Amino acid sequence: MKTILAIGLLAAASVIAHRLDEYLQGTIIAVEKDRVQAEITLTPGVAVFPILLADIDSDADGVISETEQRAYSARVLHDLSLTIDGRPLTLRLLSSHFPSLQEMKDGLSGIHIEFIANVPPGGRNRRLIFENHHQSRIAAYQVNCLAPSDPEIQIIGQNRDYLQSRYQLDYVQTGARSDSLFLLWWRGDLLWLGGAALLLFARLAWLWRKRTAATT
Repeated sequence: MKTILAIGLLAAASVIAHRLDEYLQGTIIAVEKDRVQAEITLTPGVAVFPILLADIDSDADGVISETEQRAYSARVLHDLSLTIDGRPLTLRLLSSHFPSLQEMKDGLSGIHIEFIANVPPGGRNRRLIFENHHQSRIAAYQVNCLAPSDPEIQIIGQNRDYLQSRYQLDYVQTGARSDSLFLLWWRGDLLWLGGAALLLFARLAWLWRKRTAATT
């Protein structure tokens, strides 16, 4: 994502601040007209690392293979949900990065999973809802959004529940389909009025010629 620095700073601050008995999961969301892109950083505290290791290292060989990484990334995405205007979106994995087991055990680094979802066309006012229920028994959630790079998208409100497992984002998208329909309707009215004016003018011209001929 374009704002890697901002994400990195948030992740670094989170690693320093989170408790040892929590599985901190920080999500950064970027909204565009046709898609939503997000990155979630999952950092286990020292006390909960054994729980995470047992979940990821399915064969208990002390190594997180690529197959185990893909499987765990899929489980994380399965525990997330994203809707736009009440319509569920399909999440697709873009990338994932797993640090070494020692780095995670020491609480120095976390797992990074980046995903994306296509956004269907809609009106001017839009509402996005993101939910995270991964490892809810030990999780601590954080969610935020990036300032849109598109000037036609404006964030108007953010709401989170107490645990931040549910996040609501309201935004305005100018140039949306509703505006286009209004413009077409307005142009149609102008066309209709223009046609009516031409017919009226032709009628008046015909009456004037008829009256002139009768007078002559």
